[in-house]
Amino acid sequence: MDFREINEFFRDTFKYILVFVVVLLLFIFVIGLQQVIGPSMSPNFNEGDILVINKLSTKFREPRREEVIVISQSEKYMIKRVIGLPGDKIEFKDNKLYINDQEYKESYLKDDVITNDFKLSDLGVDVIPENKYLVLGDNRTNSLDSRNYGLIERKNIIGIKLFRLWPIK
Repeated sequence: MDFREINEFFRDTFKYILVFVVVLLLFIFVIGLQQVIGPSMSPNFNEGDILVINKLSTKFREPRREEVIVISQSEKYMIKRVIGLPGDKIEFKDNKLYINDQEYKESYLKDDVITNDFKLSDLGVDVIPENKYLVLGDNRTNSLDSRNYGLIERKNIIGIKLFRLWPIK
């Protein structure tokens, strides 16, 4: 090997190492993969589905109503849907969602989904405080969510779903 071949080898190797480091940093700080575990988001997301999440967006903007997010709760990662935002008054009555005393249609739910009556006062508040969110699973009869463990703090939101990676539909 002469000097040019050695130099070219190191330049090519450096390019591959650089690509690897960039991809690694993307997966650490910007995007992530999260597998759906359990039936709480069924039928929209089923056990074994793999979601690509955006970790970076939670640093620069507030989560939006209806967004599917990944949260850290009791040392577990869970996938839930944002229902209530800071400042909202939330109530479920007769299987209907009311936000600030106005009926709100949950278009992502099938008609046969039943949500038992629930008020924020069941969690000890009348209005969602700043930096807190009400999150629920789409499978309301079989979901461990804010009705069980309370409002989620913004700092516990890990990322926002970008798209379903698997299964491909």
